[in-house]
Amino acid sequence: MDKPSGIAYLIGRLDHMLSRRIRDSIAPMGITAAQYTALSVFRKHGQLSNAQLAERSMVSPQSANEMVKTMEQRGWIARKAPSTHGRIIQIGLTPEGLNLLKKCDAAVVDVETAMLAEIGETEQGALYAQLKTMVRGLSILTL
Repeated sequence: MDKPSGIAYLIGRLDHMLSRRIRDSIAPMGITAAQYTALSVFRKHGQLSNAQLAERSMVSPQSANEMVKTMEQRGWIARKAPSTHGRIIQIGLTPEGLNLLKKCDAAVVDVETAMLAEIGETEQGALYAQLKTMVRGLSILTL
């Protein structure tokens, strides 16, 4: 039997270290990494339901619900019930949430810059494409 290449382990280590660095870089702004991800998802996709947010933010629906309550209380997001969707409540960024997101983006850019400091631009493009290919490969895998 073949043994693993170690790539999965390195990706796991990278994920752990990157998550910690991002968490530490945005914590002074009073936001968690999960909240930052959620705000980023809202920016990319516009208004979403709680279920859509959970899936795209990689958290459970229960965690997304609690996160939405907190972010709404802080004024980062707002909910509205569209007449066309019945019971589905759409959630979107407020101007305050967008301003916070921009501040967090700057901190995350610093983390990414440090992480990629020894990798050239061409290599970064190739790495990005390879990582997307790996995500796609795992997303079609059935166990």
